Amino acid sequence: MALTVAAVLGFGSPPRAAGQQGAPAQPKSIGTPVQQEQAKPAQPAQAIEEDPPANSPPPPDDLVVLVKKVGLKGPYRLGVFGRKPDPSDPQVWRINLWEQTLDRVFLSTDVLNCSPRQPMRITGGSAKGSGRLILRDLNPGGPITPINRLDHQIWWAACFPEQAGKDPATLAAEARRLGFSGTVVEREQVVPIPRRP
Repeated sequence: MALTVAAVLGFGSPPRAAGQQGAPAQPKSIGTPVQQEQAKPAQPAQAIEEDPPANSPPPPDDLVVLVKKVGLKGPYRLGVFGRKPDPSDPQVWRINLWEQTLDRVFLSTDVLNCSPRQPMRITGGSAKGSGRLILRDLNPGGPITPINRLDHQIWWAACFPEQAGKDPATLAAEARRLGFSGTVVEREQVVPIPRRP
C-alpha cells in the first residue's frame, strides 16, 4: 500500500466546520479531543449498558456503534461513521471514529486497506494513546481475540459496510468467500506522528 504518513493524516484536505447540523465535523488530524461544556463526575461502574449523558453532542446520522459499555469512569461508546474511498487506491477506505466518554467526544480517522494481499488498519490510536501512528496487518477470517476484536470490527465496517456491527468471529466463511486466506500473521508497527510545520 503506497500511502505516505501525510496522506494517512489527511494533510492538505480542509476539515469541515464543526457544529454544523447534519454534517459531522471532519477531524483536523488523528485524535482531536472535543471538550463538552459541562463535565459531570464519573458514575460508579454498573452491570448494565447506558446511553451517553443527555448533554452529549448529537452523534452523526450514519454512526454504527461497535462498543457500548459502562465502566468505572461512566458510559463509553465507540462507533464509526463517514466512510469514504481513498482517491488514489480503490482498495483503501477512510472511516471516522467517534469515541465518547462521560465528558468528551474524541474524533479520529482510520485508513483501512481492504485488499486480500495486505489487509491493514492504520490508526492514530484512541483518546488514551494519541500522538502515534499504528499500522496493523490483519487476518480477516482468522482467530478473533479481545486484543484484535476492535481492529476487525472497524476493518469490516470500512471495507464491507454490510457487515458493520457484526461479530467478526462469525465472519470467517465470508472472509474466505471474499478471497482472504485467514492465515496472515498479524503484526503491529508503531511510528510517531510528525508535527505539522
